Amino acid sequence: MIVNSDVKIAINNVTKVFGANSNLVVALEDFSLNIPNNKFTTIVGPSGCGKSTLLYLLGGFDKPTAGEILMDGKPIAVPGPDRGFVFQDFALFPWKTVIGNVMFGLLHNGYNKKEAKEIAMDYISLVNLNGFEHAYPHTLSGGMKQRVGIARALAYRPEVLLMDEPFGSLDAQNRKNMQRELVKVWEKLKKTVVFVTHSVIEAAYLSDIIVVMTARPGKVKGIIEANIPRPRDYIGDDYLAVRKQVLLLLEEEVQKEISQNRHGPL
Repeated sequence: MIVNSDVKIAINNVTKVFGANSNLVVALEDFSLNIPNNKFTTIVGPSGCGKSTLLYLLGGFDKPTAGEILMDGKPIAVPGPDRGFVFQDFALFPWKTVIGNVMFGLLHNGYNKKEAKEIAMDYISLVNLNGFEHAYPHTLSGGMKQRVGIARALAYRPEVLLMDEPFGSLDAQNRKNMQRELVKVWEKLKKTVVFVTHSVIEAAYLSDIIVVMTARPGKVKGIIEANIPRPRDYIGDDYLAVRKQVLLLLEEEVQKEISQNRHGPL
């Protein structure tokens, strides 16, 4: 566990179980982690290890079966404007323009139209979508749609930004471009970010802290601090060293799964 005097989120001995009886699935088991304030923390792990489950618990969309999750010392029980969420599938309203999508939550949280529009335009500008505020989602590329999703999540001015594989559906070049843009946004705002990804390349490029999970049931296997100056080089020695550390931990889990399947019941 990270020892840090400025802990934003404390995850204490969390277990999450789905189903019952013979259909029971233990997604997370005795999972503990401290997420520091104003840092970029990335969660990686084998497929099905509970990464997204963990993120949904942090968002308050679900509750742990056991254990507790605290934000600033208070239990997370339900979704709230202190946590913004960016989904992989964009989740935009197709009948609303870019500015309409970004304004939507603001208008439903007490802002008048003028205030909401001003705030929305600030964040549309932040993600470099000036000139597209009146465009509809079907006219935008995948990267542009995800910029709208990020602007919408940030418009609430949340303290924590939760991101569930937001660039997973993009092609390689767009993905790199979005990684660079996200780092620029984070450096301006210094939010606490919790970012789930399958990509070791992405984790090493974005993160201050990389949390590697075990195969299901998900636990913390290892924590790597990526003390690499920004902007980062995808082929720099420090960057490649961090990638190697993450890959070695993940490879241990892959080999463990192979061994268990080989010796387990047919």
